[in-house]
Amino acid sequence: MESPHIPVLLDEVLESFSEVAEGYFVDCTLGYAGHSYEVLKRYGHLKHIGIDRDDEALAFSRERLLPFADRSTLYKGTFATVLPTLEEAPVIALLADFGVSSLQLDKKERGFAFDSETLDMRMDASSPLSAYEVVNTYSREKLEYILDTYGEVRSYRKLAGAIIEARAKKPIESAKELSSIILKVIPQGGKIHPATLPFQAIRIEVNNELGEIEGLLDAIEAKHYAGEVVSLITFHSLEDRLVKNRFKKWSTECICDPHAMRCTCGKNHALGKPLSRKPVTASKEELRKNPRSRSAKLRSFCFKGDA
Repeated sequence: MESPHIPVLLDEVLESFSEVAEGYFVDCTLGYAGHSYEVLKRYGHLKHIGIDRDDEALAFSRERLLPFADRSTLYKGTFATVLPTLEEAPVIALLADFGVSSLQLDKKERGFAFDSETLDMRMDASSPLSAYEVVNTYSREKLEYILDTYGEVRSYRKLAGAIIEARAKKPIESAKELSSIILKVIPQGGKIHPATLPFQAIRIEVNNELGEIEGLLDAIEAKHYAGEVVSLITFHSLEDRLVKNRFKKWSTECICDPHAMRCTCGKNHALGKPLSRKPVTASKEELRKNPRSRSAKLRSFCFKGDA
């Protein structure tokens, strides 16, 4: 049973876990089990926990992972909520791929696509907040904030105004309608569709994506295991910044006040170290096969043996 979603940076993810000991591998963003299937196939000494908030993805992955049913357990929920509650131990490998799956993007009824007839963008279809509510009920100030902060849209004020003006005449009911409004404000130019960043901003708001990443990093920091390797895949600068800054914090030896004359803390506070100085990106071969991997960045961190 093949996954409908191509897992990004697969070889690099597998390599990051090549030296982990026996224990649990937690896939915080299970999706369609692309990464999980290959990790379980290669590393027979690992037990598996898969977390996802998408019922459709969980149903597919449950069937796909049947060959490993004796060492795989799936949980529904957001990773920031589920991870702190896990009783399975030790967690020796942890993966999170923060990208939206190709299947979610390509299924027009999910409302992620620019030409979709719906306006949804929920990763969990049972969540109360959808893109429809954000676009049609948020104040101008809130729309400006998310377009600027989460999408880094240059014309965020003008676009927020155009949305307000359009919805005053009638509700904006589809992603296709929203795209046409965006195109009037941000003309087509270059390889990236003008709606890419505004859609990213709305999707992040709908799914609380940055808050979830912060919650995951907090949970890992609060409870990690000796020798645990954490591999995190980000797709835009906002996500990567959160991961990069947290890894920097975890690898800092000295926690003294930066204005202190000399170190008095003992300079032994690092929790571990990143596995590479720079993030790992897709190879030319992968880019040819899967263009959506072009913005993917993998950062891996290994916790010290005395964690």
